[in-house]
This record gives sequence, structure tokens and C-alpha cells, in this order.
Amino acid sequence: MAPKKTRLALAAALAAFSYAGLHGKLRRYEIAESSMQPSLQPGDYVIAQARTGTVERGHVVIIARRDGLELVKRVVGLPLETVTISNGQVNLNGALLAEPWADGPTRPDGEWQTGTNEIFVLGDNRALSISDSRVIGPVPLDKAAWRVVARYWPPAGVGRI
Repeated sequence: MAPKKTRLALAAALAAFSYAGLHGKLRRYEIAESSMQPSLQPGDYVIAQARTGTVERGHVVIIARRDGLELVKRVVGLPLETVTISNGQVNLNGALLAEPWADGPTRPDGEWQTGTNEIFVLGDNRALSISDSRVIGPVPLDKAAWRVVARYWPPAGVGRI
């Protein structure tokens, strides 16, 4: 049997998640496709938190599309930045972006400018990500209303994102 402190901490965490979920501050999602590999795999279950405040480069967000589908992507470009893809690499305002999360070269070449209230998002698995900012362009911040904060399934992958 778990020590009393562990059981109390688990009960408190469960109560906090339940409260936040009931009040619209948390959502759970199942990852259904491979565009975020290796960070997120199909079949992973994640918790997303209602986004408040600023978005940071590297955050994983849920993008709401007009057709009702939702995409999970990583924030690469922030408002008022120039994103250039050249020779398989991403540059921001002329400087090479270090992307420890990216899997494979980024294609095709192109250049995009984000507006005051826009971000540029990409899937981590560049070859398999077809609905990111390379195709749909910069995304309005209000379309990225949720930030993925943790994976809760499978057990081997539990933890913060």
C-alpha cells in the first residue's frame, strides 16, 4: 500500500484535475496521427490547458480549424517574425533555429511573415506533417486556445510536454 502522503498527493492532484476539467480549463486529447513524432505518438493521450497569456516558442498547441477538426502542432514562429525555410532548415529573422524536437529536414523552401497576433506552427515530423503553417500559413493566436501540458497515457510516457 502507498504511504499516506503519496495517497494524499494523488487525491489532491485528481481533485485539482477534476475541478479544472469541470470548469473548462483542461481538456484531454488522443493523438491520432504521426505529425508530432517522436514527441507524441498516435495513441498517446494528453492533457491540454486553456491558454492564457503569451505563447512561447516550443509550446505544443491545439489549433482549431474552420472545419471543426483540431490539429496538434509546435509553435516555431512568434508574432512579427519572418520564418524562412531553406535547404531543409528553419530560420527566424535570418538566424538558424535550433530545433531539438524536429525529425527530418523541413521542406519545401519558402518565407512567411507572422502578423501582430499570429504564430507559425510546424509538426515535429516534418515529412508527415501536411497541415501546418507551410500549408495553411500563419495561425491567428485565438485559434491556438489550448496548450498541451502533459501526456497521461501510455504509462511509459507519462509526464510534462
